[in-house]
Amino acid sequence: MKFLKPFVFDWYRKLLRHPKYSWLVILGSILYLVGPLDISPDIFPVIGWLDDGLVATLLVTEVSQVLKENFKNQSKASKSVKSQENADPSVIDVKAVAVSK
Repeated sequence: MKFLKPFVFDWYRKLLRHPKYSWLVILGSILYLVGPLDISPDIFPVIGWLDDGLVATLLVTEVSQVLKENFKNQSKASKSVKSQENADPSVIDVKAVAVSK
């Protein structure tokens, strides 16, 4: 069981960070929390709530991390744009990439 836990967490994290599947994972997690079908039914007082709590915790943690990273990237991009606006207008900055055959 110990080997399964990191696998599931990493799998969930990678899917949530993938731009193609992120909204699908968020929607699926919310449907799992709201829906009547669970791994352990909510009829059992504590055991039934553990899986919902785990999914909710994973969802909130990973979405907040993704939003935090996006905010940092946007602030870095806006800082670089501002620094380029303040640069000398007679200088043209070109980022070149070498291509080899």
